[in-house]
Parts: sequence; structure tokens; C-alpha cells
Amino acid sequence: MNKPQTFAPATLQDALDTAGGAINLLRSSQLGTTIFPGIPAEFTNWRDEQRAWKESVALLEQTYHMTEVHVRGADALEFMSRLSTNRHDNFTTMRAKQVVMCGPDGRMISDAVVFREEDDFMRVVGPPTAANWVEFNATKTDLNVTSTRDENFIRPRARRDVFRFQVQGPNALPLMQEVTDGTLPDIKFFHMGAFKIAGRDVRAVRHGMAGTPGFEVYGDWDDQAAVREAVERVGAKYKLRKAGSVTYGTAAQESGWMPRPLPAIYETDDMAEYRAWIPAQSFEAAGSLGGSYISDKIADYYVEPYEVGYGNLVNFDHDFIGRAALEELKLNQKRRKMTLIWNNDDVFRVLKNSLRTDGPRTKFISLPVPMYSSFQADQVLSNGKPVGVSNWMSYSSNAGAVLSTALMDIEHAVVGNEVTLLWGEPNSRRSTVEEHELTEIRATIAPVPYYDKTIKKD
Repeated sequence: MNKPQTFAPATLQDALDTAGGAINLLRSSQLGTTIFPGIPAEFTNWRDEQRAWKESVALLEQTYHMTEVHVRGADALEFMSRLSTNRHDNFTTMRAKQVVMCGPDGRMISDAVVFREEDDFMRVVGPPTAANWVEFNATKTDLNVTSTRDENFIRPRARRDVFRFQVQGPNALPLMQEVTDGTLPDIKFFHMGAFKIAGRDVRAVRHGMAGTPGFEVYGDWDDQAAVREAVERVGAKYKLRKAGSVTYGTAAQESGWMPRPLPAIYETDDMAEYRAWIPAQSFEAAGSLGGSYISDKIADYYVEPYEVGYGNLVNFDHDFIGRAALEELKLNQKRRKMTLIWNNDDVFRVLKNSLRTDGPRTKFISLPVPMYSSFQADQVLSNGKPVGVSNWMSYSSNAGAVLSTALMDIEHAVVGNEVTLLWGEPNSRRSTVEEHELTEIRATIAPVPYYDKTIKKD
């Protein structure tokens, strides 16, 4: 007797239809926390690797996990202008921009960093959510552009177009001046410079991922061995530490960047064509939604540019996807991004109870990254009432505590106030989440960024 044939979903929309909607799809995903490929979890130890970007200099690897899309053509600038909220009339060559991309409803799909190397060539570097949106729109546009994807190393490959790493910390500038034999140009914030390391041509963007001064260096794939050897050799003088993959995942916390919001693509009719284009093997389809914030509406997990601190990146002097909606959202802001400092006594209690054998367990807190899903959303309470959602968290050796980035109702976003974070995932459908009881963790509201940035913004 022939068995009935089964068909694997081909697109995100197929996966949504099979699962019965976005909540079911994402809440049942067995994908756990993000694993950054290509490097060990720790080169030395994550505590000292974290402290390096505050006290000396850290090397943060980006070669293997960042997805790149190369946008080429006479209309490359206009194409990216239509996709992103940012001002583009000042986007000259040898500059970079952190761009914000939204759907027609004004809610975020992704952000990314765009490097404009030539008049007709831009690198879009960031998460796969950004790459997918750029590629999709490149297939639809009437502008003179083409897009080519340079995939990350989630599936290992022989090579990529470029290697890429950051050096961050108070010793980053003297290290770069010495390793370039004094040829390092004066690079302004988010501008690019071209120079040599070990006789090889490289480029760098001046910025700071961990809230401290730094450079993002990249160059031809075949030159990386010589460049890395020189940076590490000279870096020993400046107490350079290479950050492992587990450390890298914590680098954004102190600067308050929210690296991976849930893309606002799962429900509205005007995103149907995109859902039918994006593969079922995409991160958007395979990713997991976890945490104690529970809603049956996927839109409740979306974020808006203003509430995550990107208001200064929204410019209405050009037409872009989501412009009309953002003009309305600007006038009706309801949440504000804040830092939560978790109470150490409560964290230690939860850790102890998560390992007990004589009674109900609490959800384990993995250090330095407590997140156990692709898209984390934990309920924040004040006097037992919902007042916010915590989205991104990690332990900071510099702060001596777990910090999380939360979107708080504006009236409750008061620095110094104590709130409660509900820890755990009720009725979890995922084998990656152990049986446990929900518990509360006290937290104190602090500013974003947690530390004042010391990046030179000239």
C-alpha cells in the first residue's frame, strides 16, 4: 500500500499555513540561542574578553556570521534610499550608515550597516533578515540595480569575498596607528578609510560596537592571514584579547543596541508577496520565539524605530517604505528603550533552584547569554501589572550583573525604579526548554546606553 506523500514547505507562507500561523510556527521551533560560527566559544575566558573592550582592546570577529548583499548599479543609492528610513543625500562614497528598514506599517524588518565603497557599489552587512529584504526588493524594482548575496558561514564554505573584524576599546586607536606603520588616516565617525596592514590593502569604518572607540577592518579574503598575524602581534603590546563567539553575543548589551528584533512580516496582506518569496529554510521561518511574554497576536512582538532609539535615523525628506505610517507613529509613541539591571541575589537564587533535584526547578540562566530563543520576549511587571517587554540580555563583567534591553511603557520608563521580570516560558512546546516553574527577578531601570559612549562623533 502506497503511503500518502508529504510535502515540505517551500516558502515562509507555506510554513505558516502548515503550522497554523506565526505564533504556532515560532513558539514550536526547536532552534535555541544563536550560535556564532567559525570561532571557538572562548579564546581565553569570556569574563576577561568582555573587560578588554572596556579596559584595553578586544578583537571581535565578524567574518563568519554576518550576511552580505552586494548592491550594484547606477541607481544603487536611490534603491537603498527607497528601502530605508535614513537620509541619503549626504551618503557619499567611503562612508557607512546604519540603516533602518521597515514594512509599509512602519514597524521594523531589520537594520544593517551599508558601506558605500563606490558610486555604484554598496555592501549591505547584517543579519539575514536584512539581506532577505534587500534581495527581495531588488527583484521587484524598476531601478538599475542588481544584488548578489555573500552568505555567512552557518553552512561552511571555502571562502567569502572579504574577511571582517572589529578592534574596540581604549587601546584601539594606538594599536591601529602602530600596526599601520603610521599610515592610518584620520577617519571620522562612520566614515571609511583605506590603508595597509602588513603590506595588504584594507579598509576600515570608524565606529564603536561596544560603546567604546573602534574600527571595523576588512579586506580581501586571501590577505587575512597576514593581516591577522600583524594585528595580534602588535596587539599583545596593548593587551588585545580576541573575543570568542559567546563573548561576541554580549558586545551590544552595554551600548544598548537591540541586534535582532522580530521582523514585522508575518501577517499583513501587503507583506504576502514577501512571505511567498522567502524560503521556508530562512531564519525568519526557522527562528524561535521564547520567553514569558505571551500574546496570541504576532504584531505584539514587533518593534518600531522610535521606541528602539532610531528616531534620529528617520528622515522624512525622501520617500521610503513605511514613511506614511512612521509619520503617524512619531506622534503616538508608547514605549521607550531602557536597560534593566537584574538583581544579583535573585539571579543566584534562580540559578540554584534551576539545578535542584528535590523540587520544582526554575528556568536555567546560562551565562553570559541567558537568551534561549532566537527572538526573546520576557514580561516586565510593576506592582503585578505589565509595563514592558525585555528583549535582549547578557551578563556584563564590566557592570557585574545581567543587563537586558527592554521596551518600557513611557510612563514607567523611570531611571532608578524597581520592576520585576517574569522569568521562564509557560507551557513551552520546545524540547530545548526544560520543565520549570515561572519565577520573578527584580530589576532596576537604568539608561540606554548603560555606559556613556566615548565614540568620537565628528
